[in-house]
Amino acid sequence: MKPPRPRLAAFLLATVVMACGHGGGDRLLAVGTAAPDFVATAHDGRRIALADLRGRYVALYFYPKDDTPGCTKEACGFRDAATSLEGAGVVVLGVSEQDNVSHAAFAEKYHLTFPLVPDERGEIAAAYHVPVTLGMARRITYLVDKDGRIARVWPSVTPTGHANEILSSVGELRAGGH
Repeated sequence: MKPPRPRLAAFLLATVVMACGHGGGDRLLAVGTAAPDFVATAHDGRRIALADLRGRYVALYFYPKDDTPGCTKEACGFRDAATSLEGAGVVVLGVSEQDNVSHAAFAEKYHLTFPLVPDERGEIAAAYHVPVTLGMARRITYLVDKDGRIARVWPSVTPTGHANEILSSVGELRAGGH
């Protein structure tokens, strides 16, 4: 019997890891943890540095792939809630493994008004302990508070209505004096 080919073996291992809900043994960052800083150039040419967003809430959402059904629903939900999110002091940042060419096409096609950040090497995902399999990040969202700390984590996101979950959480944080 021939041994499995390396690519096939890696694919099978990644499939098992994702099915079991593990990402290399790393746990997601805990509430209260300092959000890892990063600097990147978004699809629209904007320089994004998390440290520069202190004083505002940041919805940092990781998604698998541009222009796929679930990712499109989630992104359009953030787009449609943009006025409410801005009014609540929330900056939305979408992060996936695709490059800025893909992000720009996705943003243009769906009229997305918030930055899409490329994470082609998976460095941002790794800093946030977001599992990535076959170049696709798991759909996870972190809400970073005004002081740069993790305020809320969604380890499993339903794309439809997620923007409203963010707004609700920010409302709760504000009511609690955060």
